[in-house]
Amino acid sequence: QVQLVESGGGLVQAGGSLRLSCVASGSIFSINVMGWYRQAPGKQRELVAVISNRGSTNYADSVKGRFTISRDNAKSTVYLQMNSLKPEDTAVYYCNALIRTRWDYDSYPYWGQGTQVTVSS
Repeated sequence: QVQLVESGGGLVQAGGSLRLSCVASGSIFSINVMGWYRQAPGKQRELVAVISNRGSTNYADSVKGRFTISRDNAKSTVYLQMNSLKPEDTAVYYCNALIRTRWDYDSYPYWGQGTQVTVSS
């Protein structure tokens, strides 16, 4: 009923930039928080950044000052602009959104399939 589709991952050299996008589609009534998480090999999935439907943001300390999260509510899309990338940013990046569908009274978390970001040194 709901799909989150990420795009924009790839291979980049250290110091470079990438912009991730995630579009939500389906029987959506409303979207609350949207965010990005990442999981590196052998590590747990961790929060990168989140943004509320009113634009309030929160970032992991490791990405503050380098990454910027934004959203376009009209397009049900969240973005992650990643600058000054480091090899330690290498991970699969997952989009997450708290969504209320047309069939629910409550909001539930949905995940995208993930997009690989690889930063070479």
